[in-house]
Parts: sequence; structure tokens; C-alpha cells
Amino acid sequence: MSDTQSKYGPLIGSIDEGTSSTRFLVFASKTAEVLTYHQKEVPHIIPQEGWFEQDPMVILNAVIETIDVTCDNLKKLNINYEDIVALGITNQRETTVLWDPTTGKPLYNALVWMDMRTSSTVDMILQNGKRSQNFLQNVCGLPVSTYFSALKIRWMMDNVEGVREAMSQGRCYFGNIDTWLIWNLTGGVNGGLHITDVTNASRTMLMHIDTLKWDKNLCKVFEIPMDILPEIRSSSEIYGYVANVTKLSGVPISGILGDQQAALVGQMCFNIGQAKSTYGTGCFILYNTGNSTVRSSHGLLTTVGYQLGPHDKPVYALEGSVAIAGISIRWLRDNLKLLKDPAESTEIALSADEPGEVYFVPAFSGLYAPYWRKDARSVMCGLTEETKPGHVVKAALEAVCFQVRDVLEAMALDCGIALTKLLVDGGMTANDYLMQLQADYCGIPVVRPTMTETTALGAALAAGIAEGVEVWKLHNIEPVPSDTFVPSIDEDVRDIKYSRWKMAIKRSLGWAVDKQRLGTDLPRLVEGEEDTSGHSITASLPGGLYVLGTMILLLVADIMKNKAS
Repeated sequence: MSDTQSKYGPLIGSIDEGTSSTRFLVFASKTAEVLTYHQKEVPHIIPQEGWFEQDPMVILNAVIETIDVTCDNLKKLNINYEDIVALGITNQRETTVLWDPTTGKPLYNALVWMDMRTSSTVDMILQNGKRSQNFLQNVCGLPVSTYFSALKIRWMMDNVEGVREAMSQGRCYFGNIDTWLIWNLTGGVNGGLHITDVTNASRTMLMHIDTLKWDKNLCKVFEIPMDILPEIRSSSEIYGYVANVTKLSGVPISGILGDQQAALVGQMCFNIGQAKSTYGTGCFILYNTGNSTVRSSHGLLTTVGYQLGPHDKPVYALEGSVAIAGISIRWLRDNLKLLKDPAESTEIALSADEPGEVYFVPAFSGLYAPYWRKDARSVMCGLTEETKPGHVVKAALEAVCFQVRDVLEAMALDCGIALTKLLVDGGMTANDYLMQLQADYCGIPVVRPTMTETTALGAALAAGIAEGVEVWKLHNIEPVPSDTFVPSIDEDVRDIKYSRWKMAIKRSLGWAVDKQRLGTDLPRLVEGEEDTSGHSITASLPGGLYVLGTMILLLVADIMKNKAS
């Protein structure tokens, strides 16, 4: 046994490929602590409003760089990186890559999970409102939405000539980011493995949620050929070994989990009724429902939580996906210039000591759970001449908390049991003020682990418990220490604020209406009826009113910018 192993135990590496950055972390099996890591930002490509792409080659190169730099970091700490005995992968889900396996080159940029260009594809699948958005829910557990991979594949089939040509010639592979990385890390064109795990497959709309297999009928709905799909495996088993592309050549890859499911495992939510909320670019709440699926009737998703071994039963979860969380603070910084750094958000929010409440619904790309309204757009309500930057920044933080409560309310209705506490993780949880707001507005304790890398830990755990690795026994791992935030406001105050939030939600609906639809449809939409026609917004408002409203919003932003400076 090396000196490293005697001190730390065998080491487990974790690739954490997120929407904004990729990281590689190394965990000590004795303590489950992070020894070192390296992080690299991955830029977005935004060809036009609502479109979000990333270059798959940039993602791959970032992963390889973070692995090699982390190995160098270990050497500087006098730790032998050759003691890394397994790798786990956790990744942004739904983000879709199509590539040519004969060349290894992507056929198009990756379409990121929040990309909205597939709205017309959604309308086509729903036959312009003739089908319910939930007509596939009993099979795949998901509503038809721009969010999921099947819609992104179909858009590329319809709009990218190179994709159509490659498919017709049998030289197209599909994968989410986990599949793309594993294929390349295990050899690429020289025998790379074309696989995914059940958690990522459950986010495509192409896997049957009960059988955990690709479903012919689902593929038929989207007209997607099944031969482009990867093999579905469990979340914890030795899949293959790293090829000679990094310093970790020969190390087994033995864990795959979508990022939110990885956080569920990292938070050790192994019992029915436990739930966690991850705060990042978006916000994602998962509720463990055990070995049984729960089909939501309140706007939540049925998904695979994890399957920790090929012979283990899958554990399912209900999920509420919130598209906009941390990215709204970035928007206040980059677009409205109300703050210079997200870390200033608490100080600025607390500076608004004048009376007045602002409610901000950040529906930049529609609303996800539990509303699923692609016709929603962002609104601010309650603006007065006394409104200052602090009011708006506070409203953005409160919006995160209110959206989480929306999801928790839906979970209570679906499961019949209200949560007694909420486990939290993710970058935004470093903000004590936000965590206190979350406890206040949900009315339950919020429990934050002092070790914040729970998503990466989840992937490491999946890798470390795999048969043939077995450096951990899952249920013997001690939970990490945590902080707890308890509610500090009266229930009446909480409910009044939440009712006003729901009023603001109502005002955000019905904005994305096609130009062919005239003002006669506007009253119906703002009363809360969904736009299922397949059309997408502006001309339901008279031109003069639209211009005037735009000028007012620009003036308000300019005034706030001047106040902030």
C-alpha cells in the first residue's frame, strides 16, 4: 500500500460537467473529503435569442485539461494520482450531441437543455394543440417540452443537412454529455463505448420509464431511428477503462449519474420521502419515491433517481425543474448593471430599507415546473417611483425561493405528504440570506451540508461502490455535517407574500403569442389558459402600446442603473 492509500484510502475521481463549467475533483475514500480539484469555464454560444449551444469539442478538451491539471495538483500535494482507482461522471442533462463515429467530429453544436428553438417542434408533435402536452407521460414520465433531448434531436434532423445525411448513411451517434465524454475517454473512433445510464436516458423522452429500455413507440412519435441511441446501463458498474487520452489511462469508469440525480445520491437521500434542492443556473428539486413510479398530476416529472448496480432495482423520483435561478442574478449584473458581483446580492438586497415590494418572475425562456408554459415571459410587478436596485435584487432572490415552494406544493399534492425539511446544495447555497429566505417562504427547515460538493460526491459514490471497485459501502458512509436554517416569519406573512407571487405568475402568462393571433386571444391567455396553438408572440398587443411599454421598461432599467452607480 502506498503512503497515499494509507493516509487517505483509495482515491476516487469525479468529472462534474455542468452548464457553465467543467470540473474534476478527487475524493479520499476514508473521509469522502475533496483533496483537490480544477475547474474550467465552458462558454455558451448564443446565435439568437432563446438559442443556447456549446461546442462539444470544447467540453471534451476542458474535461481532459481538468483531469490532467488536477493530477498535477495532487503531485504538488505529495499525493500519488496513480492511487485513483475509479472515475465517476456527472453531467448537465438533456443537452444533446450528435456526432459522426467514423470521424469523431460533432455534426452540430450541442443544444443545451435550456435551448428554446424547439418550440415549433413541440407544436408539431402536439399537432398544434390537438394533443395534450402530457400525452406521453404514462410511458416516459415527461411532458412534451423544449427541455428534453428527443425534441432537440428532431430539430437537428429537420434543420441540419449534415445530420440528415449522416443518419441516412448510418454514421450518426446520439448522446447526452455523459455519452459523448465516455465514448471519447474510452477510445473514440478506436472502439469507444457508446453507452449512457438510466438517469440520463430518463431525460430523453425516448426511454420507457418502467422497463428502462428505449421504446419503439416513443421513437416512432419523434421519428428518431433507434440505431443512433446508446446502450442503457445502470448508474454504478465498471463500463470500461480510460484510453490513452489523459494521465489516468487504464482507470475504470464505474459511475454515471445526471447532475441532479448525483446530488440526490450525494445528499444520501436513500429513503422514500427525502428530497433535495440544487441551486445553480436553474434549480432542481428531487423527491425520492422508492422503487415505484409516481405519475404527477400537478406538473412534476417522473424520473429515475438512480440504479446503483445492474442487478439492483431502480429508485425513482419526482422532479420539479426550475429553469432560472442563479442565472437571474447574472442577468441583473450583465444586463441591468445592478451589481458587479453575485456575491454582492445580499448586501444590495438588504439596502432596500424603504417600504415597497417588488415581485420578479424570471421566465426568460418560459416557465418550467409546475406550470410548463412556454408562452410565459419575465415580468416585474410592484414597481413604484421609490423602487431601488435593492428591491429588484431582493425580488430576484425571492423568486428562486417562491419557485421552489411552487414545486414543493405540487409534490405534497402528488405524494400526499408534506416535506418536514429540505436538503440543499449547489453554488447559490453559500448565500446565507437566500437560505434563510427559503426557510421563511417554505415554512420548513433548510439543511445545508458544510461540504458543498454533493453533486460530484454523488458521482464518486456511484463509482466507488461499483462491483470490482468497492471502496465504499453505501449505507455505512457518514452524512457530512450541516447547517440548518429555520423559519423566522409568521405563517400569515408567508402566505400573503406567496399569494402575491402567484398574482405575478398569472401576469407572466400568455406573452409568447404568434403574430397571426390578434387581440381577441389576449384576454383568454392572461386569464391563465395555456397557449396550445403552437404559435409563438407579439402582435396580440397593439403596436403603439408595445412600443410604449418597451420604452418604459428601458427607462426603468436606466434609472436603476444610475441609482446603482
